[in-house]
Amino acid sequence: MREGNVHSKDQIISVWVRDPRIQKNDFWHAYLDYEICLHTDSVCFTKKISTVRRRYSEFVWLRQKLQANSLLRIQLPELPPKNPFFSLNNARQIGDRMKGLQKFLEQILQSPLLLSDSCLHLFLQSQLSVAKMEACAAGRTHYSVAQAVQQCGLRRFHSEEDLQKDLSLSCDSDSDSSECRDPEHKIKDLAISKSKSAGLLDLMGSSQEEMLSCSSGST
Repeated sequence: MREGNVHSKDQIISVWVRDPRIQKNDFWHAYLDYEICLHTDSVCFTKKISTVRRRYSEFVWLRQKLQANSLLRIQLPELPPKNPFFSLNNARQIGDRMKGLQKFLEQILQSPLLLSDSCLHLFLQSQLSVAKMEACAAGRTHYSVAQAVQQCGLRRFHSEEDLQKDLSLSCDSDSDSSECRDPEHKIKDLAISKSKSAGLLDLMGSSQEEMLSCSSGST
């Protein structure tokens, strides 16, 4: 999948959608999700490199939230249309959808107004479910948007006990989220300080209801 570069006042935001994977809810129901990779030097983003996985319905949610939050001051680009005959085994349909999703992201990342929207940052740089993104953006969680972005993907700890604790907490009951998976493509060699590790454990351990479930690799 080609990389999309967005240039704004000498700041670069590179985004691409790739690596479609079939995820199964149960024996009869399955869906596709996609890896979203973001590289940027923009001051709008706390984290400069990230990878997350999102499904089509989450893109639909994002567009609806951005349109509502912008108070109709701008017209958002369209998503690739939902196809009632979309097949998880049709490579051409999947490729066309990925291109459409990437074009959508490239266009919204050109808007300074949208770049200030918390929902966009949580969508691109956290693995929170839709319900948790809405709660976090509305200030109804014990963690902030910045904390959710920073803590997502921090998976290396200083002991086996810490690792096991993280694994036991990282899977919740959100069937609509793409959590509890390690993506194939990881950005390696991340050095995590003890304070960040402690911050993650504190963030995840405060509440089972509002825990963070971030499992994609990122820096």
